[in-house]
Amino acid sequence: MSILAISGALIMMVFGGIGIDLMHAELRRTKLQNTLDRAVLAAADLDNKSDAKATVIDYFRAMDMSDALDPTKIVVDKGLNFKDVTASGSVQMPTLFTHLIGHNSMSVEGTARAEERINKVEISMVLDISGSMRDNQKMTNLKKAANTFVDTLLTTNNKDMVSISMVPYSQHVNAGPTLTNYFNVDWDHGFSHCLEFPDSHFDSVPLNTSHRYEQAQHFQWNYSGWNDLTQPICPRYSYERISPFSQNATALKSQINSFQPRAGTQIFIGMKWAAGLLDPAFRSITSQMAANNQVDAAFSARPGNYDDPDTLKTIVLMTDGQNSSSNRIRDWAYSTPSDVSHWSRYNLNYFLYRYVRRYQRSQYYTQKYTANQGDQLLDKICTAAKNKGIIIWTIGFEVEDHGANVMRKCASSDSHYFRVEGVAIEDAFYSVARTIAQLRLIQ
Repeated sequence: MSILAISGALIMMVFGGIGIDLMHAELRRTKLQNTLDRAVLAAADLDNKSDAKATVIDYFRAMDMSDALDPTKIVVDKGLNFKDVTASGSVQMPTLFTHLIGHNSMSVEGTARAEERINKVEISMVLDISGSMRDNQKMTNLKKAANTFVDTLLTTNNKDMVSISMVPYSQHVNAGPTLTNYFNVDWDHGFSHCLEFPDSHFDSVPLNTSHRYEQAQHFQWNYSGWNDLTQPICPRYSYERISPFSQNATALKSQINSFQPRAGTQIFIGMKWAAGLLDPAFRSITSQMAANNQVDAAFSARPGNYDDPDTLKTIVLMTDGQNSSSNRIRDWAYSTPSDVSHWSRYNLNYFLYRYVRRYQRSQYYTQKYTANQGDQLLDKICTAAKNKGIIIWTIGFEVEDHGANVMRKCASSDSHYFRVEGVAIEDAFYSVARTIAQLRLIQ
């Protein structure tokens, strides 16, 4: 019985010892793999200008694991728009108990591969420049955040790969004379270039180039106690226009730095333009603009097809509020050149309160959009874009709960929505930009 007990105890000790050796080996393997993962991620970063192979070696030296790395198995593949790094290592460790059954050492191995690749990336950046952006340094913070976004994505490493279409919006979206020249528009004036979309156009992504668009009226209706004409329905200045398919970081940042807050908020119109600029149907316009040196020739074939595996289409939509109501002058009071001239000289409500009897004032205008209608139209165009595979990031900047819910619903998922305050908006834009850059561990 004593012999059996002693034999059993020895067997238990051997198998227990083997378990300890295996546990020790797993700890070493985990340390090796974690070091490999961190090393190749750092080496594959396109922003890392150091030699990729040297970066991997430095990581192992810092972890006192140089003997675990085989430098001949560090493979670096890189090109204009990508960097791919693979590394392998192994650790030979003596056993404490397993040698009792003839195994004097155990080997643990690991391999890691990381890649950062900028494919063909088409971005629509939709920025709120409405009047509420003047509060609490919001415009200042937005400018810094948007500049960071541009600098992160438009680098020498991805020239001709990334295009940004910037869509500033407030009460409307001024597409500018260059872009609207390719649309069929019933022009009434030359003050600005906003197009009125029928509600049915928000059910689908493309911008309908066969439709004859009504030009948005040039007037201001929000009354501030004097004949204020600085915040018309359609933004009128050049820095408030859409900048399509640009990779000129200097020009984009100059435009961003010129933004001034004005007028109300119609998020859905900005979103409609942003989505339409990513639809392949817009390619006919882009090719003409490229031929006329109005966009870079490298982007003449954009937007790409939705099923192109090498093309990423994404929208970054930012607001500090929510959709507001909006009025229009009735047709009878905006039908002649003299009417257009009149409303370019008079704020609507200023004129009504000073020169029109109270009971007649409502005859001059009608409500074009309610806030609820704006939310519904935004939901429709966001849904249409997501159904096409467009990735939508939304940023609610110091928004109330209603605005937050609307923006969250528009985003591709909850993880694609940010609700931020103050300077944290820059972190949100940077996070989105780095994600778009697609740094990922792939093995």
